[in-house]
Amino acid sequence: MEGFEAFFDYTSFSHVTIYHVIMIAVGVLFIYLAIKKEYEPLLLIPIGFGILLGNIPYPQDAGLLVGVYDEGSVMNYLYFGVVQGVYPPLIFLGIGAMTDFSSLLSNPRLVLLGAAAQVGIFLTFMGAIMLGFGPSEAASIGIIGGADGPTAIFLASKLAPELIGAIAISAYSYMALVPLIQPPIMRLLTTKKERVIRMKPPRAVSKKEKVLFPVVGMLLTTFISPSALPLLGMLFFGNLLKESGVTRRLAETAARPMIDVVTILLGVTVGASTQADTFLTEESVLIFGLGAASFVIATGGGVMFAKVMNLFLKEGDKINPLIGNSGVSAVPDSARVSQVIGQEYDESNHLLMHAMAANVSGVIGSAVAAGILLSFMS
Repeated sequence: MEGFEAFFDYTSFSHVTIYHVIMIAVGVLFIYLAIKKEYEPLLLIPIGFGILLGNIPYPQDAGLLVGVYDEGSVMNYLYFGVVQGVYPPLIFLGIGAMTDFSSLLSNPRLVLLGAAAQVGIFLTFMGAIMLGFGPSEAASIGIIGGADGPTAIFLASKLAPELIGAIAISAYSYMALVPLIQPPIMRLLTTKKERVIRMKPPRAVSKKEKVLFPVVGMLLTTFISPSALPLLGMLFFGNLLKESGVTRRLAETAARPMIDVVTILLGVTVGASTQADTFLTEESVLIFGLGAASFVIATGGGVMFAKVMNLFLKEGDKINPLIGNSGVSAVPDSARVSQVIGQEYDESNHLLMHAMAANVSGVIGSAVAAGILLSFMS
């Protein structure tokens, strides 16, 4: 019996709490949503499984080095890429290598929609301050409104590493729920007449423009926000690999195998960081609430700014406000939402390319905003 008791004390059954059960249920829910509903499966399955890994309880005094917070453990070494901000720039490199900026180059004014959507970041920053969070923590929470998981993790790793788990889970959750959260806001803020506005087809963009854009874009954005250099530098470098036409192998590596490997490591380790004893706190609940508010405000800000722009545009040049939701950087899901909602009211109206212009602008805008916040908070 003594041997059995010793064995039982060594297992997870003797250490499990209701909080572990809650977090395991959350992990299972993420996996269910990814498989059954196909909500961002490339993100939610690694994160959901990571949550399961992080919430297998074990005796703390047994010397087991298995958790992300156990110095010297394998998971701790993998988690190093999160807390030191290594993974996000690598993901941005892959995003740049996958992204076609032609739609933005053909209609540069749509970059304003990506800028307008960042209002959610700064309003949520102020809201977090009012709720008692410190400036650095508030800045890390506010960036959730950009709907950009890597950017949120990058900023949190620099300013509030103790909140990385809650911020990352919140950011990726709202990214996955874009098809559910954004449509009601878009319908609420637009009229039937606005939803059927037809925009001019994008013009053809030359190869010269495509090659110059990552160079000029990198110089311009990093001079404005040098703190965002790791993100923006990698984003535009990846795009140059793609558009140059002479580094196809490098572009394909960045856009496929590399970004897939980094996404797996990032998702699993972020999920594993949500251990019940450190994650289920009042702070985490507030972060989820503020993250939702930030995302809603960012979506509404993009839609409303498109309506404001239309006040100064002549007939035939107006912007369909339904693409304003794409100012957040959830690429390409928010652009797809613009297309789907637009075709509900006019099946022959194709908004996807225009929405993608706002969408990629949102990626750049959220990185610039993160760099500005990092500069001030540092």
